[in-house]
Amino acid sequence: MPAAIRQAPAIDGWFTTDDVPHLIGSKCPRCGTYVFPPRTTTCPNPACAADKLTRVPLSRRGTLWSYTENRYAPPPPYPAADPFTPFAIAAVELAAEGLIVLGKVADGTLAADLRIGMEMELTTMPLFTDDTGVQRIVYGWRIA
Repeated sequence: MPAAIRQAPAIDGWFTTDDVPHLIGSKCPRCGTYVFPPRTTTCPNPACAADKLTRVPLSRRGTLWSYTENRYAPPPPYPAADPFTPFAIAAVELAAEGLIVLGKVADGTLAADLRIGMEMELTTMPLFTDDTGVQRIVYGWRIA
């Protein structure tokens, strides 16, 4: 695989890649419900019939709601490091929106390092380098 020539999101439109990254979500203008990942139609609130949502930046910080540790490499076609190393996955409740967002935890942080209720902060990290040399990045969480 070639060396990385630039970075790009693994999934476009879910987060920014600037110096201070943030998630991109949607908000219902009628009832105020937030949703992630972003979408443009159909409010997820069953009590609301709005059919248009607005894209909004979401909080960069939140509280650790739950977590686990992945100890097995994902099967193809999903990319996995070789050799595979375990990593933590966090469910973080965003500070202002109350949404719970899952994400990988920064390399070097395992489940034993995490505690429910601790402050977490959004970050980005490399996932893999594709066949064209673009390093694909994902959002994730780190201890604040």
